[in-house]
Parts: sequence; structure tokens; C-alpha cells
Amino acid sequence: MPANSLEPVEEIVAGLVDSHAHLDMADFNSDRAEVIARARQNSVKWVLCPLDLCSEESLKNGLELRQKFSGIYLAAGVHPHQADRLSPEHLNSIKKLAEEKKILAIGEIGLDFYYNFSPEKKQMEAFSLQLLLAAELGLPVIIHSRQAAGKIIEAIKSTGFKQRGILHCFTENRELARTMLDQGFLISFSGILTYRPAAYLREIASQLPVETLLVETDAPYLTPWPEKKTWKRNEPALVVSTARTLARLHNLSLEEMAEITTNNFFRLFKLKK
Repeated sequence: MPANSLEPVEEIVAGLVDSHAHLDMADFNSDRAEVIARARQNSVKWVLCPLDLCSEESLKNGLELRQKFSGIYLAAGVHPHQADRLSPEHLNSIKKLAEEKKILAIGEIGLDFYYNFSPEKKQMEAFSLQLLLAAELGLPVIIHSRQAAGKIIEAIKSTGFKQRGILHCFTENRELARTMLDQGFLISFSGILTYRPAAYLREIASQLPVETLLVETDAPYLTPWPEKKTWKRNEPALVVSTARTLARLHNLSLEEMAEITTNNFFRLFKLKK
């Protein structure tokens, strides 16, 4: 990515949370400190980074991030793309990380029937096993759902899962949103919310209660539309664009939406600022 400069937005007193950014990925190996600095410059004070338990590098990078920088929180799980690789060792790793209080949640986990990189049966098995483990450990989950809304609901019901969590990078239907809200989940919106073809998503977002909302980058993916031409790689500083769009949909100021989504995040995970 070119070395772009980023003009700081107006100070957001409440600060912003990027509720989902893959800062552990190799895309950030050369400049993680600079990425964190740009985030701070744009009032993004906290980032939740979900680690890939199928990658030793991901785990190493994530744990180093947490140690070096304040405001970095971690989750860990086996993504649906890698569901056919889930092993007892992965589940034991989650238990250990939870016991050592290094993770806030299990994730990202879920189902992806768009890419189908793992067979549907394996995805369902991996998702259910990690839901059951989250229930055992009393941890929230971070759920990935792509063209899988009905099966997500089926898995939640069949496992009897009663914990809270985040439905991340939401692009699914109203039924899934309603079901997960009833379950006590928060709904997180990414840069897709800013894309011109995503009118249906903006309509859904405008109708959700503000106390259920989060914003995220899903960095390094899904750069918001206003920055897409100059920022090929997404990063936490750019979550401001998504927050601004969400604020506009609810007739709120950026400051108000930042305070709401930040409070939602800290309430979900029972954290203190």
C-alpha cells in the first residue's frame, strides 16, 4: 500500500472502537506501529483483533500486539473457511487463552456458503463445537455469516446457545438480525455500509436500535467508499467513515454515534474504559 497520509478528523471525545480488524495478518507486518498511531490520531482508541488459530503467525502477532499496545483486545477461533481443519488442539488452545484471560471472545466462527472453502457439513460441525465451547467457558462469540442466515439460526437453536456476541460485518437479512438481537447479540457494520449498491443494508441499519450497533473495518478488507481510491488496504483509522454513515442514518452526530457504539462494545464485554 502507498504511504498515504491521513488527515485527522475532528476529535471524537468518546473515542471509537474498531470491533473487528485483522491486525495479526501479514498485510500489517511492516507497519503495525504506524497503523496503531494513525488509529489513535483519528480517535480510534480500541481495536478487537480476531486471531486465526490455524496460523501460528497469527497467534504470535496478536499476542505481541496485545502486549505492546493498550486498547488492543483479542478473540480466537477457527474461521468457517478452515472448518475442515478444526482439531481438539484448536479447542484446547481456546480454553488455554480463555483461562489466561488473553481473549474476550471465541471468533470469528460461523458459516460461509458464498465461498464454500470448507464443506457445509464441516462448517456446521465446527460452528456447533465452538458455540458449545463458548457456552462452557462463558464467552461471547463473534459470528461470520455469508449467505448462511437460516443455518446460523438453526445452529444457535440446536446447540441451545444462550451467550451474547457480535454478528460481524453484517450483510444478511432482517430475520437474522432480529433473531440475533433477541439472543442479545450486537450487529456490527463494516465499510460495506458506505458502498453505493448497499442501499438495502443502510435501510436495515437505520431500523436497528442504536443500543445494538457496532462499527468495524474487517481490515485489511472492505475499505470504506470515501477512502477506496487512495487506501487499498483498510485499517482501523478508516472506521470513522463507517461510523459517520451510521450516524447519518440515525440522524445523530459522529460524536454521538461514537459514544453509543463504544458504550455498546464495553457493555457487551463487561469492560471498563
